[in-house]
Amino acid sequence: MLDKLLDLIRGNAGDAVINNPAIPNEKNEEAVQSAGSSIMATLQNALAGGKIKDVLGYFTGKQDQSSDLVKEATTNYAQDLQTKMGLGAAEAGDIANKVVPGTMTQLANKTADPADNGFNVQDIFNKLSGGKTSGLNVQEMINKYTGGKFDKDNDGDVDLQDLKGMFAGGGGGLMDKVKSFF
Repeated sequence: MLDKLLDLIRGNAGDAVINNPAIPNEKNEEAVQSAGSSIMATLQNALAGGKIKDVLGYFTGKQDQSSDLVKEATTNYAQDLQTKMGLGAAEAGDIANKVVPGTMTQLANKTADPADNGFNVQDIFNKLSGGKTSGLNVQEMINKYTGGKFDKDNDGDVDLQDLKGMFAGGGGGLMDKVKSFF
């Protein structure tokens, strides 16, 4: 999964990383891998921080490039470029803004597209949780999220109150599994 993400990043890295004289050619791959690490860490931290709604919403294919997850991953990547590559804040921010939002949009769209089997949401969640979501059907959770079944207040999104209905259930059910990886 990470290899496929790195391929997406390479496709978006062009002039921002690969053809950028501020990043030596021998550091191009390190810069690409740093972008992948920033994206994965952002998604992983969001899950660990209880932002399952944000992460589920991201993988519906209805995300936008101004989402908090994209902003956070972009900021994290810019900070990595400053620390690891010695770039200035403005230049690192410019590179991160050219690489991360497009990559994350492609990742979400490819994952949400049933005709594209390059990315599987279950595999992504398993990677993010260290395998702890293998007992969950993440695609079904997303389908319920996007199908309105758990949008109790019919406002077009699933809020915390709505999620309680999604995860409600007694004795060793889905909620217990979700709690185990958060």
